[in-house]
Amino acid sequence: MYGKIRYGLVQYAQESEDIRPTEEFFVDLARYAPPFLSELLELKELYQAEGYEVGYLQNNFRNLFNQCFIVTATWGLVLWEEMYEITTNLSLSYERRREILMAKLRGQSTTTKQMIEETAAAFSGGEVLVIEDNTKYHFVVRFVGIKGIPRNMQAFIEMLEAVKPAHMSYSFEYTYTVWGDLKAMMWGELKTKTWKQVKVMKGV
Repeated sequence: MYGKIRYGLVQYAQESEDIRPTEEFFVDLARYAPPFLSELLELKELYQAEGYEVGYLQNNFRNLFNQCFIVTATWGLVLWEEMYEITTNLSLSYERRREILMAKLRGQSTTTKQMIEETAAAFSGGEVLVIEDNTKYHFVVRFVGIKGIPRNMQAFIEMLEAVKPAHMSYSFEYTYTVWGDLKAMMWGELKTKTWKQVKVMKGV
């Protein structure tokens, strides 16, 4: 039976993992043997050689186990993306790809105001309000927890299109710094920043 995953995609992702020195995998097998055995030269060398292999095997097992969960998966994200019919984009970080998957997972249930708020919050990393206008079959997604346009907006829009009722339209509202927010700040705190940076500055 042939797989549906693009040839080499999983292997490519797996090979991009950081490979640590084998010394970090080493397991001291001599600790599990009586001293009179572990001190024999032949067994000492055997324990040394096998210690690297056992440690490497344990590390690979942990790595494989991590792929079973979206929050810890790395090279296995491509398998999760195939399951949820998400186009794999290897240029995105693991964190971004996990966010997209988690949002898709949330979107499997009936679409509600709360579900959209939680999904948008997962993408943006901040509080989100959904303002409904049922008479016009429209809702507004207002990003209030962060300033500026959130990251992953294109992926969020694609997700929103997939889960929202077909008859509903939507728009976005973003939060920015206004001049009134800067009254309490000293000019020295701002002179090194551009207005573009100030508009999305945190803590203002």
